[in-house]
Amino acid sequence: MRILASLCLAASLLANPVAAQEATPSARGSTITIYVGNTAGGTYDLYARLVARHLGNFLPGKPTILVENMPGAGSLRAANFVYGVAPKNGTALGIISENIAIEQALKNPGVQYDASKLTWMARVGPAAAVHVVWHTAKAQSIEEAKTHEMTVAGTGPGNLAEVIPLLLNPLLGTKFKVIRGYPASLEALLAMERGEVEGASANWTTIKVNKKELLAQGKLKVILQDLPTRLPELPDVPALGELGDTPEAKQLTGLYASVGAIGRSFFGPAGLPPATAEQMRTAFSAMMVDSDFLADAQKSNLDLSPAAGETVQASVTRTLAISPETIKRAQDIFQR
Repeated sequence: MRILASLCLAASLLANPVAAQEATPSARGSTITIYVGNTAGGTYDLYARLVARHLGNFLPGKPTILVENMPGAGSLRAANFVYGVAPKNGTALGIISENIAIEQALKNPGVQYDASKLTWMARVGPAAAVHVVWHTAKAQSIEEAKTHEMTVAGTGPGNLAEVIPLLLNPLLGTKFKVIRGYPASLEALLAMERGEVEGASANWTTIKVNKKELLAQGKLKVILQDLPTRLPELPDVPALGELGDTPEAKQLTGLYASVGAIGRSFFGPAGLPPATAEQMRTAFSAMMVDSDFLADAQKSNLDLSPAAGETVQASVTRTLAISPETIKRAQDIFQR
């Protein structure tokens, strides 16, 4: 009976080449790789490993899911790889900076992808980047950064850790000096603690979990959150969407504050067969309400903010449709 069933399946696939092309990952192999655009230990990496532990349970054959860190260019290296190099058969997924669509719109020379053509699977976690300063820094707020120069760790030209300080300097008159060369937020935070820089940026989850003692001791202070409005946990810290004294400035700060709609989202390559994409999206949806997954997220201190792939896709499309005037002003600021 097993032999007969196998022969019938083979005959069906031969008779229907489209079905053969759209076979599930588990029908072609037993491994799916999630490429992370940041180093190990940060929130992108943690969300990837959380998904890797559970997603396979909701796919046929329960394939093994591996995580591979591919940092570089503010996580654009991983985006370029998944878009143009990774296999288009459901065995490759990516998770990179929520800035992915804006960097394309502003014609970042490192962009070799079209975010609108990527196959967006789901948003799993929120984007809640915050900017922090060390207790010895002369500037302890955005207002004070207008009168005192502050060195901050840069983690790549496509990352908010560099983008926001460089944006605020001409818009608000702040005096941030970006020190480039740090791979990701964890290394940036360590550089701040060592005294190499005075400030850094990381996800709020990373700060409140990994730097809890420093916050309690007053050695670390949050001065800005890259969001449209303030988090309930940080009612006294200004949100990026609030800043700006002119319509132009508010348009630009609002643009970068809106990246939370993408957050910690997973995507596949462009050109993924529709049946495979639908199967992966269904698996993500099922995983996000699974009790074991939810318990693991809570144990890992990871906040969840689920959204369907189609919702993320719509957010990407809206970002890419920003006005030419806004694009030109941002390009002038970043000298692109």
